[in-house]
Amino acid sequence: MSKRIVILGAGESGVGAALLAQKQGFDVFVSDKSAIKDGFKKELDDNNIEYEQEQHTHENIFNANEVVKSPGIPDTVPMILELKEKGIPVVSEIEFASKYTDAKFACITGSNGKTTTTLLTHHTLTNAGLNVGLAGNIGQSLARQIAVDEPKDWYILELSSFQLDGMYDFKADIAVLMNITPDHLDRYDYKMDNYIDSKFRIIQNQTADDYFIYCADDENISKELKKRDIKAQQLPFSNKLEISEGAFFQDNKIVFNLKEDAMSVFIEQLAIQGQHNRYNTMAAGIVAHLFQIRKPKIRECLLSFKGVEHRLERVLKVRGMDFINDSKATNVNSSWYALESMESEVIWIAGGIDKGNDYAEIKELARQKVKALICLGTDNKKLVESFEGIVPTIVETSSMAEAVKSAYFLGDKGDSILLSPACASFDLFDNYEQRGRLFKECVRNL
Repeated sequence: MSKRIVILGAGESGVGAALLAQKQGFDVFVSDKSAIKDGFKKELDDNNIEYEQEQHTHENIFNANEVVKSPGIPDTVPMILELKEKGIPVVSEIEFASKYTDAKFACITGSNGKTTTTLLTHHTLTNAGLNVGLAGNIGQSLARQIAVDEPKDWYILELSSFQLDGMYDFKADIAVLMNITPDHLDRYDYKMDNYIDSKFRIIQNQTADDYFIYCADDENISKELKKRDIKAQQLPFSNKLEISEGAFFQDNKIVFNLKEDAMSVFIEQLAIQGQHNRYNTMAAGIVAHLFQIRKPKIRECLLSFKGVEHRLERVLKVRGMDFINDSKATNVNSSWYALESMESEVIWIAGGIDKGNDYAEIKELARQKVKALICLGTDNKKLVESFEGIVPTIVETSSMAEAVKSAYFLGDKGDSILLSPACASFDLFDNYEQRGRLFKECVRNL
């Protein structure tokens, strides 16, 4: 009798896992508590994969040998707790998929910057002619690519803490940890230590043959390194310290120094600017050096990369005001980097679902740079109370059109209108992408 794989969630990762499980000869069942989108439903139908939607039927799920769980489902929901209690393994799509490929993995996580770093790394390696895939918390699922595409030598994976939580035997050949700042604390009992442990799962199972690339300036990472026995070869990067093996910032340039082989890139030549992108460039450049790509090619790729949609994306200049879409900033630290990179006065659009935010770290920057705060959400109380007396003008809005119009009327020539919410989007929008697209549409309609 074939092994039974039950997949919870029929989004990109769930349907990808279903396709791979079927290809491997397993008995597959997909269950989604919500309605399954038409495109994914058609794929399941076309491949004769059994599924249910808008319900979880106990008898169809608890006869599984293994359950593959969508990262969006918390580990604390009763069904997941009961599955684990009964000894039925519950894993992430990445954990499941990685067993069916001989490819190696370069994995990138962090509270901020992981998408840009992942795309920049992939951009550099593909332009150097390497056979690499891109998956994880971005684009097509790893499982789908392993099931359908030609085999790859490496996959560059962006990994969220939720994905890492469901990974046990998986090993990153190259692990990159960008930073750890408070985020998603609602999923971690509002305990920072639990969230830090989740992020450090990226180095589990690593050996002395593997590499761990990390930000030496991050306090949480630095503290945690003292407590852990790291087996992998460590390659830090820093904006403040001179690094003997890794990357650092000095004299207006990024210096890469690996195995006594140095190269540098002047930051004004980078297509993506700001302190946060300095870190992203350092991390991606170190990975490229590990692949022994020629230095002129690394430099060319780092300089030609144009950035990520919804991350400090310049939309339009209207009446001399710059409208900037940073919808991907779903936590306070990410918005800190956005404000830090602004060189003019700012009308800041923020708000949404608070994930346990502490606005203390951003208050001084807001005092210096923000002339007006436009709160965009169904409950703006915490945001208003945090910035009263710090930002001269605070306006509450409940729609993107209203927020953009308010910003337009409050702004002057030379100002930056910055959507950088510091919050999740789920009160008014499906996700940060929809929020960002709507912002751009409203700006174009001014």
